[in-house]
Amino acid sequence: MRALGWARAGRTALALFTALTAPAGAALTGAAPAGAVDRASPLAPAVSAPAVPVAPGVVYEQYDLQAAQGPAHAHVLRVDLAEPRVTLGLLYPGAVAARDTVSRMAAARGAVAGVNGDFFNITEAQHPGVQATGASVGPAVADGRTLKAAVPNGQRFGPALPPGTSTEDVVGVGRDRRARLERLTFEGSLRTPEARLPLGGLNQYALPVGSIGAFTESWGSVSRARATCGTDTDRAAPCSADTYEVTVRDGQVVATADTPGGGPIAGGTTVLVGREAGAQQLRKFSLGERVRIRHRLRTTVSPGPLRFAVGGYPVLRDGRPLPGLEDRTAAVRTAVGIAGGGQRLLLLTLDGAPEYRTGLTVAELAATLAHLGAAQGFNLDGGGSSALVARDPGSGAVTALNHPSGGAERAVPNGIGVFTTG
Repeated sequence: MRALGWARAGRTALALFTALTAPAGAALTGAAPAGAVDRASPLAPAVSAPAVPVAPGVVYEQYDLQAAQGPAHAHVLRVDLAEPRVTLGLLYPGAVAARDTVSRMAAARGAVAGVNGDFFNITEAQHPGVQATGASVGPAVADGRTLKAAVPNGQRFGPALPPGTSTEDVVGVGRDRRARLERLTFEGSLRTPEARLPLGGLNQYALPVGSIGAFTESWGSVSRARATCGTDTDRAAPCSADTYEVTVRDGQVVATADTPGGGPIAGGTTVLVGREAGAQQLRKFSLGERVRIRHRLRTTVSPGPLRFAVGGYPVLRDGRPLPGLEDRTAAVRTAVGIAGGGQRLLLLTLDGAPEYRTGLTVAELAATLAHLGAAQGFNLDGGGSSALVARDPGSGAVTALNHPSGGAERAVPNGIGVFTTG
């Protein structure tokens, strides 16, 4: 199968490095256990172009794949976190309920490369008159700061979750500079002089039935009405008719409303949105009442907070694909592979050019990550969202190295950025 060259890929920026290239195809250290995947499988990636250094500890590679439903082409960034100048971080447009292209977000943050991130609230066809928020499904952490928590499983956008996985699943990097798969569970509460109430969410486009959710300045200016639509098991269910909103500024109730509103939220202000039982509790709040709000994301797999995290779902553990992965529907996809005890990553995006657009099934994606040496694998948003970008070291421009399947980069809520210092 003909490989995509630099001209064919439509991008020439990193070709400035070709004089420094080394043969591609070296597997990540900490490869999958022997026998975990069939190394002689037709799906085994074939190197299609020389490896290209992007920055110290960051290398770009291309692979051809012969999948069951047709040829696919993978663009891969190999990232070495053992290189002290390399870090990963969340790319986002400054608000949870906002979208931008990966290339613009990477350029704005000064990233040398990146890929798209989590699935998101892309449409609201089932709820006429309700604005799609553009907010992501899962938890998000940027520079150690919690931006949002996960929506209920039944409220997610994207393909069905594999058995045993959740909207709370993330891939992230801890303070030890090692990447890992994690699950971030939201914990929060409201305390008034009369009562202590649980919080059901933070900056989410969907709240659990009967709960109270908190919205901060990180949310943005988009209407909060979507948070009261659907149920924990049915995203398309009608919006709740029983809602209430309370605005708390500097620990004191300053406003109330019968329906969720919109517009920017000032610093030091939290808007509480309740539905059903949560709305009934909020109606008891009075102007001037003191309210103390606390919340956090708790790691459940291993101790220690994450400095960066983005949602999606696991597909590979200990070099073996998870049981029950979808194996019929092929699509353009983006994924993360982890090896070397969390010190080495691969960021993989499939090409969306017409000759490769059939892509891979989720099961094939997991096998591909294992073939490339990953021990853990994590699936991100795909289709028209899939984009892998890198910076031209000469001009500083950041452009997509793959062909987005929609013909141009889609605006997305977040992504994974690769940063270097020095």
